[in-house]
Parts: sequence; structure tokens; C-alpha cells
Amino acid sequence: MRIRSNKISAIITFFYEELQGLYNENEIKSFVNLCMEKYAGLNTTELLLSKDETVSESMLLKFKFAINDLKEFKPIQYILGSGHFYGLELKITADVLIPRPETEELVKWIIDDYNKQDEIFSLLDIGFGSGCIAIALKKNIPLADISAIDISESALKIAQINAIENNVHIDFSILDILNQAIWQRLPEMDIIVSNPPYVCESEKALMHANVLNFEPHPALFVHDNDALIFYNAIAEFALLKLKENGSLFFEINERLGLETKALLISKGFSSVELRKDMQGKDRMIKAQIL
Repeated sequence: MRIRSNKISAIITFFYEELQGLYNENEIKSFVNLCMEKYAGLNTTELLLSKDETVSESMLLKFKFAINDLKEFKPIQYILGSGHFYGLELKITADVLIPRPETEELVKWIIDDYNKQDEIFSLLDIGFGSGCIAIALKKNIPLADISAIDISESALKIAQINAIENNVHIDFSILDILNQAIWQRLPEMDIIVSNPPYVCESEKALMHANVLNFEPHPALFVHDNDALIFYNAIAEFALLKLKENGSLFFEINERLGLETKALLISKGFSSVELRKDMQGKDRMIKAQIL
């Protein structure tokens, strides 16, 4: 099918015609709004007033390509090259995971605990990806001195761009937290936060094509026989490097909440709080040694 004309109204109709049956109406409406804002510079209100306006042939092609990608279930963030997280716009490519709402809830927990600090404190983000956690925390807690590590050179480039475009300074480094030989090179921290790989290989069958076919698997999956590998290593690292009364925050696998809590208690953390997300799933945990 072809778009009937270069009018905005015709493009919107084409979105619904081509994507019906693949997505629900609210999802399609969201795709329309996001693409119109990105390609035509029209926000939701402006879009309502511009339906009889026309776009150039080159812009029309962008909409066609976006629709074709959506039909293949490519995530809209990868199509547009950007996404939103905690009120910020971030560059997003297939080299990094798409930031998710539950991660925003983890960030809010840290902000609520520490935004009244009146002295500089240190924070380490392990597995920074797009930089979303570190950047959102720095924007909302300016006194936080934030470092972040990841094993991906490609992710580093994206995170650095996002920090610059959001006017914050983060000390990014390429390091593998599973390599204990590098632990001594890192300083002590007041806070350690991580959203590490936690989806078990056996859970792939439950996942949608937009995740399985497009998002980077090393940032998502762990072997079933060692599902808590990153939590075990980071907890050991935290015991070595957390300052007195420091805090360790994790995003976790909703199916492994109790196991993750038990792991932290077994290592000697005396204060361990498991928290549910807005959907009622075990998704976050905080641990301290008091």
C-alpha cells in the first residue's frame, strides 16, 4: 500500500491501516505522536491543528521506513534513535538496552533517599548501558559524585553523548565487574547501584520479538544455572568497597526476589528491603550493613 498523499492526515491513516492487528490502538497512537514529533517537529497539540498540512517527499519516506520497521516489531526507540527516561531525552541505539519504567522507579527510590543530602557523596553505577541511571541521578542529585562502569565500548560512546547532551559530568569507564582483579582499582563508595543482566535463558520463550530480535543479549541474559552471577559478584564487591552506612541498590528479576534477598542476607547485609514496582512485581532491592 501507498500513502494516499503527503498530507499529515493521510500519514496518520496509513499508520493505523498498516499496523492494525499488530499493535493496539493506544500503541499506534503513541507511534504516530512520537514519529510526528521527531520527524515533523509537531507536538500532540500542534498535530491536531496541522492535519491538512503536507510534508516533503523525503520526510514522507521517513514515515514509511518507520512503519516498515514497526511491522517487523523493531522498538520505536531504535527507529527514532532516542527515548525518554525520568524526564530526560536520551540517544538510544541497538548497542544499549531501552530504558524501562521499572528502572525509573529504582532511580526514584535513590533520589527520595538522598536528594536532601547537603554534602558531596559518591555513587557507582555498574552496567551503565545508555547512562540512563547515572545521568538521571546526577540531574536530580547534583551533589552526587557519580562514576559508572560497563564492559561495552559501544555503550560507552552512547552514554558519553547522553551525558554531554544532558549537561552532566559522569566518570565513565570500561571495566568488567566479574573480574575481581580490578576491584582494588575502584575507590570506596557511599552508594552502589546496578541493573545487571538478570533474565534467565529459559525465559526467552516468554519474551516478545521486539526484545529478542533487537536488544543486546549480553545486557539481558544469564544462564539458568547461575542466574544470580552478577548479584553475587556485586554484593561481594560492595562488602569490600561500600563506605560505612552505605547502600547497595539493585533492579532484579521479578521471579528471583526472595532468592536475591536471601543471597544478600547470607553475605552479611543486615538491612535488606525488597520492594515491588507499580505492577506489584518484586523488582528492586536495597541492602546495607548498619
